[in-house]
Amino acid sequence: EWRLMSTPKREELMRRFYQEISLNSTWTVFFHQAQAERLGLSSTDLKAVRLLLDTGPVTAGELAELMALTTGAVTGLIDRLEKVRIVERVKDPNDRRRVVVQVTGDPKRLKEIEAMYASLGSTTMKMMERFSDEQLQTILEFITAGTQVMREQTAKLREEAAQKT
Repeated sequence: EWRLMSTPKREELMRRFYQEISLNSTWTVFFHQAQAERLGLSSTDLKAVRLLLDTGPVTAGELAELMALTTGAVTGLIDRLEKVRIVERVKDPNDRRRVVVQVTGDPKRLKEIEAMYASLGSTTMKMMERFSDEQLQTILEFITAGTQVMREQTAKLREEAAQKT
């Protein structure tokens, strides 16, 4: 495996990187909590809505897998989102024996959710204008790899917890 030699400059950059990515992660959690509170939801419920907006209709089992949650936890999550009219369970148009969960609900609340993401999106796009196409490609590669690491680490934590019970 090819590795860069450690230098004082690289060590300082890595220290700053870990410090900044930790702060970014912390403030991302706080941002999502604030969004969810504004809508009367939990942050996990709100992330489920975001996933459903991205994926389109999925089964409860597929949503559980995507979120690395138990099917029981996802059933409660779907029940809560149905209660506030943000999602509904419907027959799968491709297989009438299956039920899928889809975002529907109160258009005013959905617009409020989208508006919160739109504000973040437009602010982020403005911030990203300072980067070249090559730099954006590198950032995209980092984010994609980082997302995969987080999915794997989440699954690992859940597997370890399941083995202890």
